[in-house]
Amino acid sequence: MSTKLKKFGTISGLALFPIVHFYLLEAYTHNGFTEVRPWSQLFNILLFELAAWILIFLFRSVKWALRAEGICAMVIGLVNYYVYTFRSLPFVPWDIFSIGTAFSVIDQYQFMPTFQVAAVLAGFGIVLYLEGFLEVDFTRWKWYATLFAALAAGLCLGAFSGVLQKEDFQNRHRMYNKLFTPVYMWQVNGFALTMVMELPYLSVEKPAGYQTEEAEDLLAAYESSEKEDSEKNGVEGTMPNIIVIMDEAFSDLSVLGDFQTNQDYMPFVRHLFTEADNTITGYLNVSVCGGNTANTEFEFLTGNTMAFLPQGSIPYQQYIHDSIPALPSYLKELGYETYGMHPYLASGWERDKVYPLLGFSHTKFIDDYRNRAYVRQYISDDSCMKEIIDTYEEKDADKPLFLFQVTMQNHGSYQDAHENFTPDITVEGASSYSLSAYLSLIKKTDEALEELISYFSQEEEPVMVVFFGDHQPNDVVAEPVWQLNGKSYRSLSGEDTFLRYQVPYLIWTNYDIQTERNADTSANYLGAKVLEAAGLKLPAYQKFLLELSESCPVVSAAGILKETDAEIDLEKYKKLQYYQLFDR
Repeated sequence: MSTKLKKFGTISGLALFPIVHFYLLEAYTHNGFTEVRPWSQLFNILLFELAAWILIFLFRSVKWALRAEGICAMVIGLVNYYVYTFRSLPFVPWDIFSIGTAFSVIDQYQFMPTFQVAAVLAGFGIVLYLEGFLEVDFTRWKWYATLFAALAAGLCLGAFSGVLQKEDFQNRHRMYNKLFTPVYMWQVNGFALTMVMELPYLSVEKPAGYQTEEAEDLLAAYESSEKEDSEKNGVEGTMPNIIVIMDEAFSDLSVLGDFQTNQDYMPFVRHLFTEADNTITGYLNVSVCGGNTANTEFEFLTGNTMAFLPQGSIPYQQYIHDSIPALPSYLKELGYETYGMHPYLASGWERDKVYPLLGFSHTKFIDDYRNRAYVRQYISDDSCMKEIIDTYEEKDADKPLFLFQVTMQNHGSYQDAHENFTPDITVEGASSYSLSAYLSLIKKTDEALEELISYFSQEEEPVMVVFFGDHQPNDVVAEPVWQLNGKSYRSLSGEDTFLRYQVPYLIWTNYDIQTERNADTSANYLGAKVLEAAGLKLPAYQKFLLELSESCPVVSAAGILKETDAEIDLEKYKKLQYYQLFDR
């Protein structure tokens, strides 16, 4: 083959193969030709071309540079495919901080590739083979010349990325930039472009017009007077014990649509919702679906909302590096003994580091649980409830208890069979094992909760039990319910999507409180609602939140429900949250 022909082939390959890398990466999950918008296809291709040139000058070889880019695209696309499959959300830049947590549960999932995935991998294999014929290199260049060229190409890539991140440019070129719908954003923009668009949100900017003094003055306006403090002393002057269970993946999928089961999968919870006295019940709007459990507990424990933070970010791992105001630290100041408990690895979401910063004096993780019983591969909710009772019975008699437990029993995935678990809930018209297994797990949680409340109903000390789910399960479980109602996750309306972020919550006491039904709220308000129901004085931030909930009953990353004149109050919330989280 002549030298000219080799050069022509190399130039053609250099132009063509980065394009192929882009479309193959998208092909793991969808068709980049038809689903990614035209301008976005072009911008993705330019990103791949610029990245290829950087690698060419670093490797000083077209062949090995393109192979390196191809391997990266193959691996990143595969990772994104499995992340999306397991939690119904694509890979986002902040997931890099969650690698440790992901590896702690990775053995609980199946990675058997589908035919489509196998075909894409075969496509990458063919491309990598063909790239081996591109023999032109830059070895004749001085090393500093190729390094300078690589830096120049890197600057071009950085400058182009900066342009792509400008909102006016995005709007002119029909780039979808709504972070609160990450799946659609990724599908119509393409993976590489979406990642570039999300990078600026790795850090949190100050709200417009933010000043520390203004935030402090806003909080000062909500500080309690001495008279108000004296009127808030709990139940008949005694602070009640507060037991909080945030139950893994606990939800009622009937909010998505009607379906019939052979037996009720949460009869006790329904009893509390409809018939029980001294209860507050409703649906809790959360900011995550299918995963990222830590964000729901962050909202509950701090009163902050993910609505004002980058979509997909994990505050436990990104923003909490020192003590911040939170429910456990405040209750500890009031004299409570505070426990943070989770029947799994202490390193998950870095809870072992974060819990003390939130004010938990005591922590318990998997090795600290006694009499462990398992459902599938996780400690059962029944064991968790027994650990709560043991902890309560061993507490200091002179101190009330605040205990926050995050369970693990209902964690995905749901498609595997286990010798110690046989699903007993079936859904009429649906043959999905995952749905049957999930609902059967929910029934076990319902039974465990009934046992816990039965125990505390006999206690003389005042006890409050708070129970809620962290998020709904992934789309694999939800899809059969949609299909029974003539819907699909690929074509959901905004209203249907919003329903994916609702889970039941309840507040029950063994003493008299005002019963409330249909008291829907969002996770950021629930902590303040618990303090109010317990008859305790509220810190300034929680008093502000209760007032805000009147005009904005739901504030979450999935959506904000507000009255027309609530924008000023939301701006105050943004500033106060920034102060609480970053500036206090």
